[in-house]
Amino acid sequence: MALIDVRNLKKTFPIHGGVLGRKVGEVVAVDDVSFSVEPGETLGLVGESGCGKSTTGRTIMRLYEPTAGEVEFAGKKLFQLKAEELRQVRRDLQMVFQDPFASLNPRQKISAILEEPLIVHGLGDAQERKEQVRELLHVVGMNESHAGRYPHQFSGGQRQRIGIARALSTRPKLIIADEPVSALDVSIQSQVLNLMMDLQEQFELTYIFIAHDLSVVKHISDRVGVMYLGRLVELAPRDELYKKPLHPYTEALLSAVPVPDPDAKKERIILSGDVPSPDNPPQGCAFHPRCPHVMDVCRETRPIFDDAGGGHFVACHLHNAKA
Repeated sequence: MALIDVRNLKKTFPIHGGVLGRKVGEVVAVDDVSFSVEPGETLGLVGESGCGKSTTGRTIMRLYEPTAGEVEFAGKKLFQLKAEELRQVRRDLQMVFQDPFASLNPRQKISAILEEPLIVHGLGDAQERKEQVRELLHVVGMNESHAGRYPHQFSGGQRQRIGIARALSTRPKLIIADEPVSALDVSIQSQVLNLMMDLQEQFELTYIFIAHDLSVVKHISDRVGVMYLGRLVELAPRDELYKKPLHPYTEALLSAVPVPDPDAKKERIILSGDVPSPDNPPQGCAFHPRCPHVMDVCRETRPIFDDAGGGHFVACHLHNAKA
């Protein structure tokens, strides 16, 4: 049974204009996205900047209120929960944010930052919370003396470790990691990724890992979902996706991943045009203005997100034509 099941999730933001500030349009940030994640699994979400992957994570957390759709987490329908019920569920549902400095209160010491979730959820007395802070810092590879410092006294990698420690403080079942290593140096990225993988095994965690770097996602994910203009266009087991991508957009993304061997030759797929605006998405397949294999049906009809076999889902008329 899936730990979290996302069904037909949609999130739009209004556009206001004119003298009276009336609604003149809307930005479709997430458009009919569906997926599920099994306990102990890591699902990677990838795509270009602005494709809606971070908005998907924040809407699941209800940091943004959804426009439509449903999310069921551990048997509870998140979008139907009232404030107090949602607060209780958030003990099992935590998030690591992209910017490790902006997500930490600069006026609080690390001890207060790590204690705050425990206080909010009524976990332990003052002495137990202090002991928990020491344990959390040790778990993420930091010293207990760091508890008395402020966020600005740490490097980016250390701050992200603190963010991970805070997410772990309530012993959650699921962590949504929103580009947790994109702001870090490459050498530090590997340390944080390995830490997250070790913690997943130690605490039996489930991850939704959001990133735009496909090499990072390949390192940590069990399955990978590819998003384009708010839509999920492909979803498959990691090795299957990287060896045999079915969607032209996924092929283009993978062709842009750098190869460590300088002598290795790799054919780069260059997409024409720009990403369409989410406030005026194209009819039919959202990718058709840039697709090298575009057909007439692509301009008129939106492709179905269909199982191509072996849990490999794809939304592409090209695949349907071959089937």
